[in-house]
Amino acid sequence: MQTLLNTVNQIFTTEQFLHEPRPLYEPIDYTLRLGGKRIRPLMLLAANRMFGDTDEAVRHAAIGIEMFHNFTLLHDDLMDRSPLRRGQPTVYRKWGDNTAILSGDTMFALAWQYFLKQPHERLHDILKCFNQTAIEVCEGQQYDMDFEQRNDTTLDEYMQMIRLKTAVLLAAALKIGALYAHAPEEDTEHLYQFGIHLGLAFQLQDDLLDAYGDTATFGKQTGQDIRDRKKTYLLHCALHLANSSQQKELQALFADVNGDEDARVVRVLQIYKELGIQPHVEEAIRQQFALAKEQLDAVQVEEIQKAPLQQLMETLLGRKK
Repeated sequence: MQTLLNTVNQIFTTEQFLHEPRPLYEPIDYTLRLGGKRIRPLMLLAANRMFGDTDEAVRHAAIGIEMFHNFTLLHDDLMDRSPLRRGQPTVYRKWGDNTAILSGDTMFALAWQYFLKQPHERLHDILKCFNQTAIEVCEGQQYDMDFEQRNDTTLDEYMQMIRLKTAVLLAAALKIGALYAHAPEEDTEHLYQFGIHLGLAFQLQDDLLDAYGDTATFGKQTGQDIRDRKKTYLLHCALHLANSSQQKELQALFADVNGDEDARVVRVLQIYKELGIQPHVEEAIRQQFALAKEQLDAVQVEEIQKAPLQQLMETLLGRKK
């Protein structure tokens, strides 16, 4: 996995993202240079290598998938008014709302442009997968916004929302990498489902880290989901386990728009602690990782070829506060 990550980082180090007009491209370059985990291009390369293709064959696709992911972050941070991303000021905080919108729009177009740079026999299928995924990510974002205004969301609805908002892009990265390598359809589907379950586990872990993580390590403000009144897995779990008094208090805290934000975060986390929410979420994460492993095990290639994805899964499972 480290070898693959080095390759991904080298791709982004050598690619030129600064163009004219500079005020449009500087936020793009800033965002992509912040680094992050670059999981999606790593997964695309890993799936491609799994079936014997070369990194150079998917270089531009790897940039395209990460470009699209970072486009969603620019707009997501703006919608949520998030102050930090990867431990640094978000684009809208640094350059303003209008620039965040316009630079984000440009990144979406650039993502397509990168995919189109390299001809391929299966380019139609690749772009069909990418476009469907882009639509689903936007659907997930809409559900996420809708849920902020609702008090009757269910756990099933939440899992469907994070499948769309987070998991499908990880799954698509794997599928696209496999398509470039002309992988068998059955193996491609197993990889896609591996990505779905890994993505669900990743988002549940993100929910947990948002509540209990360290800002310096996590790169985002702790408790931001509570401030944004996100109906996360933690809240659904808490409402299920809470007594009637705790349920009413939680609902009141998430409905409150005028109270002290920091005090609200502290009180919600106190209730989570009283209910023992953290172990329940950790068990749900382990279950999703187990389902992901089943799908990866089913791919019909040598175990050594699966090693990078197995290592990635273990690394994500071990993410710390």
